[in-house]
Amino acid sequence: MRTRLAIKIHALMERWFPERRLFLRSDTDTRFIRLRSETQALACAGSALVLAWTIMATAILLMDSIGAGNFREQAKRDQITYQQRLNELSRERDARAAEALAAQERFNSALRQISVMQSELLDSETRRREMETGIDIIQATLRDTMKERQAIGDRLSALESQIAEGGTALASAGGGEADSTLDLLSAALAQTAAERDQVIADARDALIRADEMAAEIRAMEDKNDQIFRQLEEAMTVSVKPLDKMFEAAGMDPDNILRQVRKGYSGQGGPLTPLSLSTRGEEPSEDALRANRILNQMDRLNLYRIAAQKAPFANPLKDPFRFTSGFGYRWGRLHAGTDFAAPHGTPIYSTADGVVTFAGWSSGYGRLVKIQHEFGIETRYAHLSKINVKVGQRVSRGGRIGAMGNTGRSTGTHLHYEVRVGGKPVNPMIYIKAANDVF
Repeated sequence: MRTRLAIKIHALMERWFPERRLFLRSDTDTRFIRLRSETQALACAGSALVLAWTIMATAILLMDSIGAGNFREQAKRDQITYQQRLNELSRERDARAAEALAAQERFNSALRQISVMQSELLDSETRRREMETGIDIIQATLRDTMKERQAIGDRLSALESQIAEGGTALASAGGGEADSTLDLLSAALAQTAAERDQVIADARDALIRADEMAAEIRAMEDKNDQIFRQLEEAMTVSVKPLDKMFEAAGMDPDNILRQVRKGYSGQGGPLTPLSLSTRGEEPSEDALRANRILNQMDRLNLYRIAAQKAPFANPLKDPFRFTSGFGYRWGRLHAGTDFAAPHGTPIYSTADGVVTFAGWSSGYGRLVKIQHEFGIETRYAHLSKINVKVGQRVSRGGRIGAMGNTGRSTGTHLHYEVRVGGKPVNPMIYIKAANDVF
């Protein structure tokens, strides 16, 4: 069976590839090489394979060349789009920075105006109290003057009665003695009348002065009311956004202020509550109003201190881009926010605090940990350089290192974490809350 099949295959190959002889002739001899059918078939198959491989390789190279050209064009387009987006983000960040600077300048200007208004308010309260005291004195003087006027009037009436009653007696007495007595009584009467006129004039002047002082007090009260309104509006504009900023960061404003007040518990100074009464009386409405404003100013000042101690800032001041946010990635928690920028970009502390770690930490690479108030800790990872030491106190905006690619990192970036009570929270909560205010 096999022999027949082999014979048929050989006959078929003989038909398509008949046996051939290749003669090689020299000057003295002639030789030939016999090309069997199988040899020719193998040679033909090999040639076909080589030709097919050549065609396929050429097609693949051509397709790769075309694809590479398209890929390069797409890459260029993506790069241009990315660069435009980066420029837009840089412009937006610069605009935000300019707005924050302008807001800070407006905030400082408002504080200066509030300080000036507070001084004017205190001066005006002092003048008002002095004028109230002066009115009390004038009213007392006026009462004494009215009593003196009444006494002089009674005295004048008595003298006139004496003159009328003694007129007949004087007429029967001697002429010289009568004349001298009459002159004495006339002089006393004239002096009493002059004193009465002077008392009346003094009383009139006192009434006029009292009216003038009352008008001045009313004008001063109107001015004080205007100052109060301006101060109240300034306090509302300044304090409300700060309340919202701390609430947006998940921090109880009242609890934060209590903690700050414990560390700044001294008394006295310009923000001490007013006490305008020295006679044990209840404070006036203006005093209560002024105390409310002073309490708001004290709250504003405590907020300013608290904002310095909490990470309401950005760890980068140079242009950057966000590459990864807070949350789960591939089933694992990414406990911070990643910022990408050139290698060596300065890194800054986002709040006042104390450095608790500065060195190498496995996956973090070069790492800096800073402990802040209110149980908050910030971490700055993958640094190329560290500029602080353990135990060192740093302020907001103080340079602590430079951006790098150390530890488990696929590229140059900063991994920034915020932890409250040891638990990681989204750093963008604090950054966005501060952007809405500053």
